[in-house]
Amino acid sequence: MVIASRFNGPPGTGNGGYSAGTFAALVHGAGVPEVTLLKPPPLNVRLAADGSDVVDPDGQVIATARAVPAFEPVAPRVTIEAATDAATRYAGFTEHPFPTCYVCGPERADGLRIFPGPVDGVVAAPFTAPAEVTTETVWSALDCPGGWSVLSPGRAYVLGRMATVITEPPAPGSESVVVGMLSGTEGRKAAVHSALYDRDGRLLAHARATWLAI
Repeated sequence: MVIASRFNGPPGTGNGGYSAGTFAALVHGAGVPEVTLLKPPPLNVRLAADGSDVVDPDGQVIATARAVPAFEPVAPRVTIEAATDAATRYAGFTEHPFPTCYVCGPERADGLRIFPGPVDGVVAAPFTAPAEVTTETVWSALDCPGGWSVLSPGRAYVLGRMATVITEPPAPGSESVVVGMLSGTEGRKAAVHSALYDRDGRLLAHARATWLAI
């Protein structure tokens, strides 16, 4: 397993959702894959599977993966029109802790360019699927919108744990809506949910995650 440099989140490390989606391949059989990131995923480094752990060349555990019971979606549907309007209010346009993030970085012309803005107590954005849609693409798309439901000026967070249910990947080139919602905070931890809906409001995928303030 290698996280290529273009799939970064914070500078020099892998985007949390993309990395977690990569490591989710370690989960087999029944249940929903859940990945816990223990260290920032390195870029362009060959990582190995050691049972349910992901280890770097020095044997350091980067992440763990396991199967968890299925869970229901929580983040509500938002129309494509409302999501498009919300994206104009994306806080990351004025202050972004990681502006070159592959998923939500405004400085990444080659990224997914998901810019979730506030609407009716959640954040939402339109998402145009790239020409190649992989498991990692869907995990990535669900990742940052959850984070932006809690991110605030001067208060950066990174992904700590994520579980994702993919019902149907979006078709390449299709337009959908991704929604993020904050469930609660406790100390440095924030519990968030996210969901991906097609233009007609049909659920494509959903996730729950824990983000950590840094």
